[in-house]
Amino acid sequence: MYPLMPNGGEPSAAVAAASGRARPVISGVRPVVDDGAFAAKGSLGEPVVVEANIFTDGPDVLTAEVRFRHRGEATWKTTPLRPLGNDRWRATFPVSELGRYQFSIRAMVDDFATWRRAFVLRGATGYALMLDLRVGSELVRRAVDRATGADRRQLNEFAGALEAAAEAAEAGETITAEIAANPDLSRLMSERRSLGTATTSRTYHLDVERERARFSSWYELFPRSTSPDPDRSGTFADVESRLDYVAELGFDVLYLPPIHPIGTTARKGRDGSTETTPGDPGSPWAIGSPRGGHTAVNRDLGTLTDLKRLVKAANSHGIELALDLAFQCSPDHPWVSEHPSWFKHLPDGTIQTAENPPKRYEDIYPLDFSTPDWRSLWDELRAVNEFWIDQGVRIFRVDNPHTKPLRFWEWLIASLREAHPDVIWLAEAFTRPRVMEHLAKAGFSQSYTYFTWRNTADELRDYLTEITTPPVADYFRPNLWPNTPDILHEVLQHGGRPAFALRFVLASTLSANYGIYGPPFELSVREPREPGSEEYLHSEKFEVRRWDTTSPASLARLISRVNEIRRAHRALQHNRTLRFHRFDNDRMLAYSKSLDESTGGEQESDVVLIVVNLDPSVVREGTVFLDLPTLGIDPARPYAATDLLTGIKYSWSGSTSFIRLDPALQPAHVFSIEQNPEVTA
Repeated sequence: MYPLMPNGGEPSAAVAAASGRARPVISGVRPVVDDGAFAAKGSLGEPVVVEANIFTDGPDVLTAEVRFRHRGEATWKTTPLRPLGNDRWRATFPVSELGRYQFSIRAMVDDFATWRRAFVLRGATGYALMLDLRVGSELVRRAVDRATGADRRQLNEFAGALEAAAEAAEAGETITAEIAANPDLSRLMSERRSLGTATTSRTYHLDVERERARFSSWYELFPRSTSPDPDRSGTFADVESRLDYVAELGFDVLYLPPIHPIGTTARKGRDGSTETTPGDPGSPWAIGSPRGGHTAVNRDLGTLTDLKRLVKAANSHGIELALDLAFQCSPDHPWVSEHPSWFKHLPDGTIQTAENPPKRYEDIYPLDFSTPDWRSLWDELRAVNEFWIDQGVRIFRVDNPHTKPLRFWEWLIASLREAHPDVIWLAEAFTRPRVMEHLAKAGFSQSYTYFTWRNTADELRDYLTEITTPPVADYFRPNLWPNTPDILHEVLQHGGRPAFALRFVLASTLSANYGIYGPPFELSVREPREPGSEEYLHSEKFEVRRWDTTSPASLARLISRVNEIRRAHRALQHNRTLRFHRFDNDRMLAYSKSLDESTGGEQESDVVLIVVNLDPSVVREGTVFLDLPTLGIDPARPYAATDLLTGIKYSWSGSTSFIRLDPALQPAHVFSIEQNPEVTA
């Protein structure tokens, strides 16, 4: 029977579960998602930073540790937490395996450290000193019972020494505090401390993914537009011939839109027209024909063998192939006749087509996840994912995941991750913020964002701060795309080549994960279907296009150089240290990234400062006010700023610098900042 609480109610579950002797309180633990309902995210090569509020009643000294293990391990490892001040504590622990980790925090009153601190501070003499020494001796004697071997013998010796000192003090001899401060005694008492007053938090979870989940550069390409022969559409073999180009640009993920057979019923014509002409290839997202569905390959592109060869060829270039998971069907998909209950039927007997008002997709049937036959539907969709994993694909871009049940994704990703912890899922989640966030909590490795529609300095500062700092950053990894086949923002339409250049620098340096839809991006293709539309004119979604990637107007050189910089500077491979710096011109943006304990780089220096002119049509200038201590730079000493895009080195001193950027020539600086005592102002 628990004692009644002051309000007459029952104690909380946490209090009821703890020993009555447990005194420390643990709260505000991170990284924790929804109080542990979901796993936080980690990646190989990135230490896990754990923080918590830890305190107790009275002035007693506390000690605390993080207990962690991979789910497949039987024993816990520990690492100490250190106080940051104001009862906040922090520790880091390494992760060396993919998959689910568990961690908890244990805090306890350190009786010996509390005694030692009081003994040293009081500087007591005579009888009081004798009592203090006997108290210390008793604490050590208790630790003897918890020790074995050499430690037990050594603790016995320390206990005897304290008792002898007590007797000497009683006889009037002068005793110093040296014996209490002995480092060996402190170590042994720390290792054998009592857990009688310990409080242990609940166990939390962390999903560790491979590095590419944290750091990647995506390039989207329509295979049918890769043919060098104008009389035929492209194939997987043609994509293979483009791998050198993609590798030269510096991308490590090549994303292909759906590669399956395309339906003919209600096929869309050019620019999404409901009227077609002979030869219109249709939208790749209208999946399925009598030739097969989600596990079949469009014969116009090649065979499954050709695809597997492309996967291997891409890997040899340091590139991974990402496929599109679009869980929807054309009216000709085999599932329509084989599993009619998987689709919503209207009163007239027809099947409801997909809509996203004002858009209508007459060529697509959405799956009905409310079907009574939902279990077989879920199992079939899982089998689709398994099929492509078996073909060597380990990265998937998921089309419109927010239009499917969130619990479905939680189940699907968790069940597949058990057997395939190396698989990465990118959510194309252009939806409401809480839904987008929940998809990340459900297990998606990365997510599209609202970056495309964030263009002013205030918008970019506010939004990127939100998605790259806790608590959102504990589970959400942004993947920034300046364009997609569906989105040609008005900034790109009206800003021309400089707009593409500045948006590229922003996407590739604000986030460790980013992507572009090319070749339209590097060629600055910007004509909309009609005024006010974000759809491309002559959209590649509905027709085969020919691209001259050798054009001298291409942004290929800039793209290649920035990707090279990203690979060379570890600071750009993380989001946790993104910091914005004040500018006196609101059309310019300055931000930095560096290394710290959250990135595993606290022992090395890598500081990158990016300055961007957000106006693609006008020369802008102004003064940037740098937070030098945040960058690890001594404000009293000069430092060097090297523009990694041009190689020009500047000597700076103090926290302010004047910047001028002509978007027609160079819309951005990407500086490496180094403190160099040889540089003079």
